[in-house]
Parts: sequence; C-alpha cells; structure tokens
Amino acid sequence: MFTLCARLHIQARLRARQLSEKLREAAVRDEGNSTEQVLIIALLVILAVTVIGIISTKVIAKANSINL
Repeated sequence: MFTLCARLHIQARLRARQLSEKLREAAVRDEGNSTEQVLIIALLVILAVTVIGIISTKVIAKANSINL
C-alpha cells in the first residue's frame, strides 16, 4: 500500500512539473495567452500539487496505522 501511494505521489509531482514547464514555454512563446491566464493556471497547479500532497500524506499515514 505504501509503495502504491508513494508511486502515485511521485507521478503527480512529475506531471505537475511537466505542466509547469509547458506553462513556462507557453509564456515565452505568448500564443495569445494573457499574463492573467498564465498566473491563474499556475496558481491552480500549485493548489493541485498541495492538495495531492495533503491527501497522499493522509493516505500514507492511514495505511501505516493499519494493524494486520
């Protein structure tokens, strides 16, 4: 269980990093996106990573507290 949760957490962080890189590239190219849109998307990514971190921490803690 711990391995699965850890793997999901790592994958989520990797995808968030990839999305962040794409946002950075889009900001450099400026394909018509306004600065406000880029900032809102970046804040949503930060929020999503934070939520995933909190949930994965709680799931891992719960999994570790289970006595077999």
